[in-house]
Amino acid sequence: MNLANCPSCGKLFARHIREVCNECFAKGEKQYESCLDYLKKNKGTTINELSEATGVSIKQITKYIREGRISLKNAVNMHYPCEMCGAPIREGGMCASCHSRLQAEIRSATSARKQSEGADSTGSENTYRIKDRFNDRN
Repeated sequence: MNLANCPSCGKLFARHIREVCNECFAKGEKQYESCLDYLKKNKGTTINELSEATGVSIKQITKYIREGRISLKNAVNMHYPCEMCGAPIREGGMCASCHSRLQAEIRSATSARKQSEGADSTGSENTYRIKDRFNDRN
């Protein structure tokens, strides 16, 4: 039997399918239902209004959205925060600005590594690297 402490309440429980105890899971489901009920009645709500009205944290509501349990398709004013900067977004984990900045940093780090490998290279340009395997998939 796999025993663990519930990350929400700290009680000891038998971890099978869920990562929280049965009581916390039931509490979470009630929160989810209250979010759905409020959204059905108030289609133009924002995530802050939903959180205030239901008592469910923005973090938990964002989790429901990312899990696909709450759809933003009909909720035109609903946004959740970017994981990096907190800017409001409607899909993914990062806003376009943070995504572009991250890609630029990756390109910069990759080019710097290629330059340093080029200086240290002993003519082994036929070496198959894991990043080449990743690039082949795209």
